[in-house]
Amino acid sequence: MRVISGTKKGLPLKAVTGTNTRPTTDKVKESIFNMIGPYFDGGIAVDLFAGSGNLGIEALSRGIDTCIFIEKDQKAMQTIVDNLQKCRLEESSERYKIDASRAVKAFEKRELQIDLLFVDPPYSKVQFYDLARKIVEMGCMKDTGIIVCEHDKTIDLETDLETFSLTRRETYGNTVISIYRKRMEEGN
Repeated sequence: MRVISGTKKGLPLKAVTGTNTRPTTDKVKESIFNMIGPYFDGGIAVDLFAGSGNLGIEALSRGIDTCIFIEKDQKAMQTIVDNLQKCRLEESSERYKIDASRAVKAFEKRELQIDLLFVDPPYSKVQFYDLARKIVEMGCMKDTGIIVCEHDKTIDLETDLETFSLTRRETYGNTVISIYRKRMEEGN
């Protein structure tokens, strides 16, 4: 794993040891950013179920101002910290070792406005994709925001998350990337 593009291009990233996390491959990561960017002019990203921090670090390298990493596993959180230090991105990040459901409740209290949301829970935990809907319901996504869900090809995610709709879905082997953006109202 490595940072593919941007200010930290080429830096290697550590994967989380063990089998509890499934890192996004460089090929899939590059495809994601080609679909949603590839570069950003600031903003806030949230890497929910961050694992190694691979997606959030790529977003920071490509111009996102701040990334909030949410991960409840201690080994994974230590890997995120190590990767952020290696890339010298500690100042551009917030890290919370917390359950994703609790983190989402905190977003509402902070009145967070998210530009880019990554939702990549363990594939067997289908119920966690509902957190993207909850974030939209709470008004924590900017109107120009993008939601990226990574999931198994056997999982068929909804086409609408409140006011956000599926705009693109791509399959890479057993992995599917579903991208949601705010639905434009008729007449706009």
